[in-house]
Formats: sequence, structure tokens, C-alpha cells
Amino acid sequence: MALRPTKIRLLELFQDGQPHWNYEIIEAIHKEYGMSGMYDRDLINFDIIELASGGMIKDVEQAVDNEGINKKGFLMHRYVITDFGKEKVQNACIG
Repeated sequence: MALRPTKIRLLELFQDGQPHWNYEIIEAIHKEYGMSGMYDRDLINFDIIELASGGMIKDVEQAVDNEGINKKGFLMHRYVITDFGKEKVQNACIG
């Protein structure tokens, strides 16, 4: 079975309406897509940022990663899907 485009799958993960930390979503995509490493982590994080920039998810909380959960010393973001994001998921025939 072919994997969905990453951004579509990201929206699917947010579709539950619950807030998710970026590192939680990155971990899920890593497992599903057979990815690993910092480069892939940053690519997924960039996709998440693009979805936020496009108004499909919104940033609802931030925290500094003091523990090294995702990237030590950098901000972690918690996102939730927007109504526009829900609409996009439905338009992609996956909602």
C-alpha cells in the first residue's frame, strides 16, 4: 500500500481535534514512513510549520526543550487543527 503524501498524513493525525506537540507527530511519521535521524525530523517539522503558515493548524503552546526530547535548547510547539484544516482533510477525500 502506498503511503499518503506527508502533509496529508500530518493533517490526518491532527484530525482528532486534540493538541499535539510537534515531536509527537514527528515520532509518528518517523515510524509510519520508515524515517529516522535529524534530517528527516527537520523535514517533517518544516512540513508542520508550512501547515501552520497555511492556516491549517495553529500553534497553541510553546516550551523550550530543556530535556532534549526533540532538539535540545529549541522551542517545541503544540498545534491543533483549524476549521480550514478540517475542510482540507475532507476535500482530500480522507475525512
